[in-house]
Amino acid sequence: MEYLIHLAILVGIYAILALSLNLAVGYTGLILSKFDDDYYALASFGFNIIIFSVFLNWQELTRGPLGIPGIHRPEIFSFSFSDNLSFLLLTSVFLLLVFLVCRHITESSFGRALKAIREDEEALQIFGYRTLNYKLAVFVVGAMLASVAGALFASYITFIDPSTFTVSESIFILSAIILGGLASNRGAIIGAVVLILLPEFLRFVGFPSDIAAQTRQAVYGILLVVLMLYRPQGLVGEYKL
Repeated sequence: MEYLIHLAILVGIYAILALSLNLAVGYTGLILSKFDDDYYALASFGFNIIIFSVFLNWQELTRGPLGIPGIHRPEIFSFSFSDNLSFLLLTSVFLLLVFLVCRHITESSFGRALKAIREDEEALQIFGYRTLNYKLAVFVVGAMLASVAGALFASYITFIDPSTFTVSESIFILSAIILGGLASNRGAIIGAVVLILLPEFLRFVGFPSDIAAQTRQAVYGILLVVLMLYRPQGLVGEYKL
């Protein structure tokens, strides 16, 4: 009986947290969706900086720069994913599920409406579509899927701190999407794989340690510039930047 009460309390706490986060994300998406194109990107980066500052200074909740240590690896039916191989399998399962969800959304009527908004939002509004609702919904769905990745990453390194939420991390993720290809689910995966493996290949080049990090950043920049010039839709993308 005590176990059931404890379980019910945990479910209630997590439900309240999930509802609060959804409301926060929804309200943020409502504000950002009022901006168009370049202004939307600038507003998103501005929101990123605000969140980073909150996480860095709200030490009672996040412990600030000290971070939150001791995050446990996930367990399913008493099976712990404590070793890296089992955790890789778990991550692969989540990756497959997220990919299938994204593909289902893309091929659904909701996804077709999003494509129409991308091409000509005003034309879609003429036919009676409330495009703001669509943009808000996809913002919340994107935040939900990103939270899955964040939870897996935190449990993998068993530690999380504000450095995970810097603008440079956001630019890295955006670079992976642009590299792989816009409007492509496969492109997001390919871009992430390339940008993760690229530093490992550069280790064998033998750059001095004091300039290795800067060299990697320079390679990222050159790669993106070349892609935008000769392959603006990315490696497997459909939509030109």
